[in-house]
Order: sequence, then structure tokens, then C-alpha cells
Amino acid sequence: MGDGEDDAGHEPDDETVVRRDRFAGGPARSFLSSLADDERIFAADLAVDRAHVVMLEEQDVVDRETVGEILAALDDVEEAGHGELPDGEDVHEAIESAVIDRVGPEGGKMHTARSRNDEVAACIRYRLREDILELVETVVGARERLLDVAREEAETVMPGYTHLQPAQPTTVAHWVLSYEQALQRDTARLLDAYERVNQNPLGSAAFAGTPFDVDRERTAELLGFDSVVENSMDASATRDFLVEVTSAVATLATTLSGLAEDVVVMASKGHVELDDDYASTSSIMPQKKNPDTLELVRGRTGDATAGLNGLLTNLKGQPRAYNRDLQRAGRHAWDAIDSVTESVEVAAGAVATAEWPDETLAAAATEGFATATGVADLLAMAGVPFRTAHEVVAEVAAGLGPEEDAPDYEAISAVAEDVLGDPLSQFVDREAVEAALDPTESVAMRDSRGGPAPEAVADQLLVAEEVLAGHRETVQTAADAVERAHDRRLSEVDRYV
Repeated sequence: MGDGEDDAGHEPDDETVVRRDRFAGGPARSFLSSLADDERIFAADLAVDRAHVVMLEEQDVVDRETVGEILAALDDVEEAGHGELPDGEDVHEAIESAVIDRVGPEGGKMHTARSRNDEVAACIRYRLREDILELVETVVGARERLLDVAREEAETVMPGYTHLQPAQPTTVAHWVLSYEQALQRDTARLLDAYERVNQNPLGSAAFAGTPFDVDRERTAELLGFDSVVENSMDASATRDFLVEVTSAVATLATTLSGLAEDVVVMASKGHVELDDDYASTSSIMPQKKNPDTLELVRGRTGDATAGLNGLLTNLKGQPRAYNRDLQRAGRHAWDAIDSVTESVEVAAGAVATAEWPDETLAAAATEGFATATGVADLLAMAGVPFRTAHEVVAEVAAGLGPEEDAPDYEAISAVAEDVLGDPLSQFVDREAVEAALDPTESVAMRDSRGGPAPEAVADQLLVAEEVLAGHRETVQTAADAVERAHDRRLSEVDRYV
């Protein structure tokens, strides 16, 4: 992103605005330029410029007439768009050049009391703030869709696995809520990072502050930042907020990758039928229906983890206060955010539009004696030490034939009498054992907090809805604050233009 060091308040007298003739040409100029990549922060730079210039006039640093001319020129630059900017090392220099082209040398006063170092730090935070809110809104919407699925499938029994082996029966709702809860934490991490992004570095100049009487709280107000980054060296140099956001995005991508992997495996077993919008067929095998979108969700996790690794590598070993390496830092966060935002929409859409075949799932829930733990639990609840109960059921499982998914009551009773020394009926009723062998009844038994039983799922839904409402309110509050700052800034600009 457009980072470039210069002296705060310097008014250039050459065509490149920032660089003197000695540094204005040569084969490395294009290598140094980030202008094309900086389109992402074009609007952010204009906002930062306007806030800074208004503050300079209020502090009697630049006269009102000059400020009015600069602000009018910025309006022209905005209307023309990024594509019409003159050549420059970055968007910051190009916008300043465009203003000077319109106003004359007095236009260079817009850069009084700042450096491109604090300017770009403010622009990155300003734009990143927008990206975080968009991503969080997307995640919140995805969670709403998952909760809808959980409500509809609260009693749809399905097989649960550990190590990809049949383990215990559960429900589609319970599985979906496990991912919704993970997405709750992903949302919370992003919102927590937002607080540290939403701080104003402007007014720190290159790193050592400025002799001008700047009002950093005022520019924070005009830009919608909640607070000021106190130390001027840290304010201009740090990019740890990018690391924090990209880390949260990579964690979110990992959550999505797990969900995608589950659905890919389920689809391979016929346990879920994806909507055609989220699948494709083979170019040669017409019978195929492939979960391609979810495979790409899984694959895009690499975009986010690579972004985090690239960012950490970029920042590793950089001395304070400013180094040109930072020009390459922002792209890692942007790429990760863009990729994962799309993944959220696709993953949630695939689950929300899928069909869950009740009979197929119920039959699969009995495979591999998946109700074994329920039988052991019955014995334990009757007073048999759980490890002994585990031994009984394990011996029953070992005696199953290759085509048997579950034993009958007689098989369990025979082993129980051998291990326990008393008939099984001395411990539990036949009806209770047979109920425990049924996947639906097995799920109903597991009504502990957070469990898959319908009533436990209903409680989880209530909590999830409450958390979701809180997150939605937090996002809306943040978005409203940004919008109010935008309106306030435009209102101030209107006083001069």
C-alpha cells in the first residue's frame, strides 16, 4: 500500500511533488510505485485529506481561502476518479500532484504537518475498518442462515463421526450449531480487532511528531476513529493491527474449511444433497455431481493463511520507525479478506440450500454400532462402574458379524451376564436397552446442556439468537458511527467550498 517517507510540511518545487529531480526518474521508479494497487485506498485518502485540511484551518495553520481551494480541488479529483490521477509513487503523491495542478503551489499546503507515513497509516485503518464491517456483516448473515437450518432440522438424526469412523448419533441441527458457535467466536475476534484498528495515527508525521499545533482528536472525530494512537512513532510505524485482522480472517477461513470438508464427506456418502447452484458435473463423467464450491472454500483457506504468513514475514525484523517494506504489507490483509468474504457467502449458501435425506441419515446413524455409548451409559446410570460398562459393550461390539451394525438385546444380555455375573435385567429394563439402540432415542437421551436432544438444541438456539442479535447491534453501531463521521466531515467541507 502506498507508503513513502518524506519530510512533513515540505513544499516541493518539481514535477514529482515529493521527490526532487535527483530522485524523480530512473528504471526503479515503476518498481517503487504502488499507485495501481492504491486504488483500494483512493477514497480513504480523500477522506483523510479533507479531515486534515479542515483541521489545519481550524488551528490557524493554513488560511481559509487556501483550504477552500484545496477542498474544491479534492472534489474534482474524486469526481475524476483514480484512473485520472497523474503518475506518482503512490496515491498520496498523485492526489497531492492533482491538487497542485488545479490550485497551484499553494495546494502543497495540504501536506503541512503530516508525512505520508502517518497519512498512509490513517488510510489503511480507514479502509480496513470498512472491510472488517463488511466481512462481519457477511458472517452474521451466514449465521442467520445456519440457525434457520438448525430450526428446520432439529429432529433430523444423522451419524456423528470421530476419526471419520461412526461414533454416536447426533442431529443435523446439532452439527450446524457447532459451526454457528465457532462463527460466533470468529465474529467476536473480528469485532475485537476492529477496536484497535479504529484509532487515529494522523498527526504523528514521519514518526517524531510535528511542531505545528495540530489537533489529533479533531481529525479522529472527522474520520470516525474512536481514539488516537498515542505514541507518534508507534502510530506511523505499526502494522500489528493488520496482523490481528488477518489472523482473525485466517481463523475464520479455517472454520469454513472444516465445514466444507464435512459437507464434502457427507456428499460422498449420500448424506446431503447439494443444490445445483453449489455443485457441478464432470467434463467427462455425466453421472457426477461434485461439491466443487465447497472444495474451493476449503482451498481458499490457503489464501488467508498465506496472507498471514506473508504479512508476518514482511514485518519481521523491521526497525522502527518507517521502512519501505511496509508498502507490501496491506495487500496480504486485503487479499485474505476478499477471498474469505466470498467463502463465507458460498459455504453458508451451500448448507442453507442443501437437502438432508431423513431416511438415509437415520439408517447411517446405526452403522458401526454407533449407539454403543448409549448402552454403556445406561449401565453406568444403573450403578455399574463406567469402565466396566465400557468393557461389556466393547465385548459385544467385538462379537458383531461383518454385516451387523448393532447387536440385539439377547447378545448384550449374554455378554453382560458373563462380565457382571448377573443377568442384564438386574441392571436395566429390556425396553430401555432397546430404546438406547435406536438412534432417535439415543439422541433424545443426550439432553445435557449443549447436547443434540431437541430440547437441548432449542436452548442452544435461544442463546445463539441472543449472541447474534448482540453482534448485529455492535456492527450497526459501528457502521452508524462511521456514517455520522462521514456526514460531519462533508458538512465541514461544505463550509469552505
